[in-house]
Amino acid sequence: MQHWRRRVVKRELGQRALADLELDLDMPLLDVLMVVWTPAEEFDEDPVCEVMVSTVATRLMIDPSRASRLTSELIRLGLVRRAVSQEDARRAVLELTDEGTRIVHAVRHYKFLILGNFLKGWTDQELTAFIPLLERFSAWSEAPEDPSEQIVTEIAHLRKSLADPKV
Repeated sequence: MQHWRRRVVKRELGQRALADLELDLDMPLLDVLMVVWTPAEEFDEDPVCEVMVSTVATRLMIDPSRASRLTSELIRLGLVRRAVSQEDARRAVLELTDEGTRIVHAVRHYKFLILGNFLKGWTDQELTAFIPLLERFSAWSEAPEDPSEQIVTEIAHLRKSLADPKV
């Protein structure tokens, strides 16, 4: 689990995609491209949500000024453009350019190719068992925190042991 976590934290698959596709972008810029492209439903937002710089900041959990700098760089590179909101003409929204869309699609396709290549040796039975288990595992962080009495007691003991090493 630790090995897998380290690889995810290092963003190895995304880094490989950028290198193998010879894209002159870094991961934060790719993250913003993906956020501008990603449907709002994936973030539990209103499906007609328009993407603004504040949306990028919220979705990536970064400072609004950083989101603004990254967005400005993508606009300079011609991968994102500002457009007028259909809901409020005073508001600027972000859209991918054709080139930005091509990059997002290529990176997503690359990731699916790599994952598909890995899974091609799995049997239908293994995939049938794996997918619901992965979904169940992935949902653990979204489960409401309601620890059992035993866990509450063990956490209290850990807290005491940190405060008093003799415990």
